[in-house]
Amino acid sequence: MAKEYGRSDRVSSQMQKELSFILQREVKDSRLGLITINEVMVSKDLAVAKIYITALTVGDIDKKAQVKCLNELAPVIRHALAKRMRLRHISELRFFYDDSFDTGMRVAELLSDVVKTAPTDEL
Repeated sequence: MAKEYGRSDRVSSQMQKELSFILQREVKDSRLGLITINEVMVSKDLAVAKIYITALTVGDIDKKAQVKCLNELAPVIRHALAKRMRLRHISELRFFYDDSFDTGMRVAELLSDVVKTAPTDEL
């Protein structure tokens, strides 16, 4: 019988909590704005962690720059993560931008436009 909540899932959940604390309190970089960690996916062998983030900025250029900055700071963040987690080996960190929030906002905007332009029946 397979485990419903495997080790990689537990590690990714704990890693998400610790990374959010590290980015909020320990990493001081002016290039980074407000960053939210949406999801952490750790490989089965715990070698690689894909971290999906959302950044509150005004353009795509800023978002790409923030992801690039996070990938440059990955060794420093990984070192801070190693101090906070009790694992023999810490996964290699790879940051990616999660555009699902932007897509959701765009869909909500389109739906509100449809509702505004739809004819209403008067009774």
